[in-house]
Amino acid sequence: MSESLSEIVLNALKAAQTAGELPAFEASDACLERPNESAHGDWTSTIALKSARSAHMNPRTIAQAIVNHFENDTSVKKVKIAGPGFINFYLSTGAQNEVFRQVLEQGNDFGKSDVGHGQKVQVEFVSANPVGPLHVGHGRWVALGDSLCRVLEHTNYQVEREYYINDHGSQMDVFGRSLSKRYLQLFQIEKDHNTDLDGTYTILCADRDKFVEDEEDEHPETHPYMDDFNKTLGENAYGGTYIIDIAREFAQEDGDKWVNAPSDKRVVEFRERGYKKMLAIIKHTCEEAHCTFDVWFSERSLYKKDANGTNAVERAFAALDKMGCLYRTDDGALWFRSTKYGDDKDRVLIKSNGDYTYFASDIAYHYNKFQRVDHVIDVWGADHHGYIARVNAVCEALGYSGEFEVLLGQLVNLLRDGIPVRMSKRKGVMITLQELLDEVGPDAVRYTLISKSSNQTIDFDIEAVKRHSNDNPVYYVQYAHARICSILRRACNLSLEEAQKPGMDEVGKRAIGSDYDLSLLTDPAELALSRKVSEFPGLVASCARERAPFKLTHYAEELAAAFHAFYNVCQVLPSPGRPVDSELSRARLAACDAVRHVLALTLHLIGVSAPEHM
Repeated sequence: MSESLSEIVLNALKAAQTAGELPAFEASDACLERPNESAHGDWTSTIALKSARSAHMNPRTIAQAIVNHFENDTSVKKVKIAGPGFINFYLSTGAQNEVFRQVLEQGNDFGKSDVGHGQKVQVEFVSANPVGPLHVGHGRWVALGDSLCRVLEHTNYQVEREYYINDHGSQMDVFGRSLSKRYLQLFQIEKDHNTDLDGTYTILCADRDKFVEDEEDEHPETHPYMDDFNKTLGENAYGGTYIIDIAREFAQEDGDKWVNAPSDKRVVEFRERGYKKMLAIIKHTCEEAHCTFDVWFSERSLYKKDANGTNAVERAFAALDKMGCLYRTDDGALWFRSTKYGDDKDRVLIKSNGDYTYFASDIAYHYNKFQRVDHVIDVWGADHHGYIARVNAVCEALGYSGEFEVLLGQLVNLLRDGIPVRMSKRKGVMITLQELLDEVGPDAVRYTLISKSSNQTIDFDIEAVKRHSNDNPVYYVQYAHARICSILRRACNLSLEEAQKPGMDEVGKRAIGSDYDLSLLTDPAELALSRKVSEFPGLVASCARERAPFKLTHYAEELAAAFHAFYNVCQVLPSPGRPVDSELSRARLAACDAVRHVLALTLHLIGVSAPEHM
């Protein structure tokens, strides 16, 4: 409907200019919006207000000239100029309800638009170091990044999902040493306690548990192995139970083969094997959370020499040096002139001792990105806010001004029945994303973690999210979809099992038939439902432009509420003592099926399933 109204407005504007009632000025957009209140019409055009400066005229005068040249259209019941120059359209009942037919005809294409104009965009998100399992905070980046990608794809962006694997640098060596130490401890315990591997594993895990419980370190005698671990490696080592699990796997696979091996050889072996295991675990967890990446980009690849003997870091530095953006200080350190591009200070790339900084990898990585795509979106935690200026400076220096953006996300507070779940980075205590997925389910995790703007902190109450009640938003929305499926099955007299073979789309078609009259839907609840459905295309476009997929959860809840309100007052199928006209029943079934499609599509865009029964 918005397309036809846009054409009416722009044609009337041209006619008013041809008639000399308005001066010549360019206007390619009818500036149509959905009013917040139905009393202000079904659609509003703000073209008069936005053209006032170009026309050098009062907005209401412009609006009146446009309205004077409107062509008659049966879909428009009334046009009213309001306020400073809004043009409000009130549609006929049939025109309002035509959105139901549009949904049924377009299916999963409903709401698609050309916001992206086919631009190639890369969204990089999660990108946790492959030295431990993903935690709940990473789950928020999974939900945000993947949901954003789905929205961008629906609005004609060519999207590439990318995970940057930080597999180069000192943290990988710390990971290897942590595994090595736990492996050696297993065999030391086996010797000291004369037990088998299962026994040593139990002792080592119990030792770590005692360490976690001893918050003030008042009883070191209860956790000697954990204290030895920290004393040997420092408290920045990886002390989680998962390290013991992997070390045990190595002991099961290789026995004591590495006990007397040179330390450096053992560390490298365990680092590389542990890295592969952990990366496999991370990939599995992402897939469990309904997220699949197109590219897993290894940081190590940036340092591999090509056929010409140079690596990606050196090539990025050469590009910056060619533009006069690099300089060396007297101590031999290499610096990037980031202050030239708005950063608060210049940034060192190679230290005076010849070591590369972390920023060196970031420069090469983002230079590599722009060889592949037109636009880059990075999803970072809010604690990386101070890093934006320097990366943006690099992108500008390399000639990609305006093509780099960052979405920052706040933390997730994990609760259980309102009580904070205890976690400690120092003690290596956390709830992993996989554990949350296993307990709550991927749908509830995805929905909850995308339900607020990334600028807001999320309180994730595990018990509340698990409840099957209308107070639980994901359950409330999914139940609306399942309820509609039940209605359509009953209309066709099909059981759940009988409906599975043809599928719900075919069941819906059978229930409705080929001919239905949407003008019969005149109840306020029916009109409210059609209005809510018609908001979907504009909403998805807005989510893409604003990088705000969280709005879809709000919409899903509003659409579910509108459907439940409709179902409570509008009889869809005849029942004993409650007859309903067959033509009206078909029209209402069409409305139900359209809502089913839009609910399923909305949930799909945030990576949540739409169950057909609950």
